[in-house]
Amino acid sequence: MTKWKPDFDGAATEYSKAAVAFKNAKQFDQAKEAYLKEAEYHTENKALFHAAKAFEQAGMMLKEMKRMPEAIQLIEKASIMYVENGTSGTAGIALDRAGKLMEPMDLEKAIDLYQKAASVFENEDRLRQAAELLGKASRLLVRLRRLDDAAVSLQKEKNMYKEIENYPTCFKKTIAQVLVHLHRGDFVAADKCVRESYSLPGFSGSEDCVSMETLLQGYDEQDEDQVYRVCNSPLLKYMDNDYAKLAISLKVPGGGGGKKKPPAAPQGGAGGPAPAAAEDDDYEEGGLC
Repeated sequence: MTKWKPDFDGAATEYSKAAVAFKNAKQFDQAKEAYLKEAEYHTENKALFHAAKAFEQAGMMLKEMKRMPEAIQLIEKASIMYVENGTSGTAGIALDRAGKLMEPMDLEKAIDLYQKAASVFENEDRLRQAAELLGKASRLLVRLRRLDDAAVSLQKEKNMYKEIENYPTCFKKTIAQVLVHLHRGDFVAADKCVRESYSLPGFSGSEDCVSMETLLQGYDEQDEDQVYRVCNSPLLKYMDNDYAKLAISLKVPGGGGGKKKPPAAPQGGAGGPAPAAAEDDDYEEGGLC
């Protein structure tokens, strides 16, 4: 009769009700504190999923108060608890949501959150979700001109889509890779991406393949007209905005406007055979004596 056991579950329930009431009244600071107390008691009760949910809700209250760094810290804490509880999918969704919140104010942090979310899904063998999140990170890396990192991210993305046999998306990732590598000034890497893609079913002879072959040929021959035509074609102009910008801003190294000039005609008139001229020189030097 003298022993007293705290009712953590009951306390958590009451704090949850209080948090909702504060939230509905738009008293976000009090709602945040109530959610944190709810999380504390769920943790004491070893109810990790419910504790994580409360931490995530506390983070959303901080978001409403424009205190984004603190909000993201709580959401990341919640994601760790979701993973510990065995609900990794919920962790990935929380990190994805946090990434979207950070995009307007801190692209670097948004990339970090998307990459963490992708890792969570990859560890669960949910490659489609992992690849989609890596795609978000890749685009932001391009936007920040972190092209070396973008190249690595795109290759990982492409490998995942290949593993789940989503070949049409692999074709689009090949185009993105080529654009990134050419902006890095690495023609060899761009050419390698196209050659490796020949092993993908349906790539060889496709519109994507022909466009990239034409682009690489024009780039290698410094044919600015050809590069311009490919980069301003609907296939590239209607890609995701960050890659479309790479396409329309691609410049041919050393290009001065127009096609590469053809070699000068041999001396002695158009079509005149060079060997004959060389023979004439020999006669002039040695004479006929």
